[in-house]
Amino acid sequence: MDEMRDRLRAYESYLALERGMAANTVEAYVSDVNTLIGYLEDNGQTDIGVTEPDLHGFLCTLREMGIGPRSQARMLSGIRSYFKYLKLISAVETDPTELLESPKLGRHLPEVLSTEEIDRMIARLPEEKEESLRNHAIIEMLYGSGLRVSELTDARLSRLSFDDGCLIVEGKGSKQRIVPVSPLALDLIREYLPKRRELNIKQDAQDVIFLNRRGGRLSRVMVFYIIKELADLAGITKRVSPHTMRHSFATHLLEGGASLRVIQELLGHESLETTQIYVHLDRSRLRRELLTHHPHYRNNNA
Repeated sequence: MDEMRDRLRAYESYLALERGMAANTVEAYVSDVNTLIGYLEDNGQTDIGVTEPDLHGFLCTLREMGIGPRSQARMLSGIRSYFKYLKLISAVETDPTELLESPKLGRHLPEVLSTEEIDRMIARLPEEKEESLRNHAIIEMLYGSGLRVSELTDARLSRLSFDDGCLIVEGKGSKQRIVPVSPLALDLIREYLPKRRELNIKQDAQDVIFLNRRGGRLSRVMVFYIIKELADLAGITKRVSPHTMRHSFATHLLEGGASLRVIQELLGHESLETTQIYVHLDRSRLRRELLTHHPHYRNNNA
């Protein structure tokens, strides 16, 4: 892993001395590559062994961390430059970023899972693994309460009321809100707590609900892998992440007749405009239904 840091330092010198880039640009590029290296180290990978699918996973992780498309595209510029440098010095034979598409900057409709697809994911939880109970509870919290992944990993026992069926979460801007917790999620957490107490819980994680096997806080990346692995096992070809569960929560509420104001409050959106995307999503679904089932639409679409 030290070799990666050495290559990064050499890349920094290359940008400043041979390319003559401004100090701010060099700093930004090095910071972007450093973020990638941290991700690779966490996953036991190296820069010279990274593949295009690995980089897709990295971009998905950035998205889960709340980094927007424009920031992702900017970071990708620095990372592309780094791999061109590695190819220039013959550290790699091929550039894994050559076919990597930049994040689309326009507004897009998020992927949504059906209840049947979510049930299929739950059905693929391996019974023999101790963490399956925790992971089942995580799915119920993401889908049943519409939590952001950061809100899930920071969920506290002291803020969870089993009697009232609600959880106080801290969202963006350190703003707190109360979210309902489904009876099933509460039952799963009750069942999980005795197993949680068997862990060697770290000092800074004493109040955190969901822990890793070492007794520490779950990382957002780990939650991403839990969800993605279950989606793959369930044969779901959509791009699935923890945020997909949140989108599905909101969309299913809208389809069930909930008002945008209620959805806005549950999601913790400051502006109703942010919640409006679910209206567009629902209109898209309704149009597909018309194209499929209405005779006039079918005839014109033939």
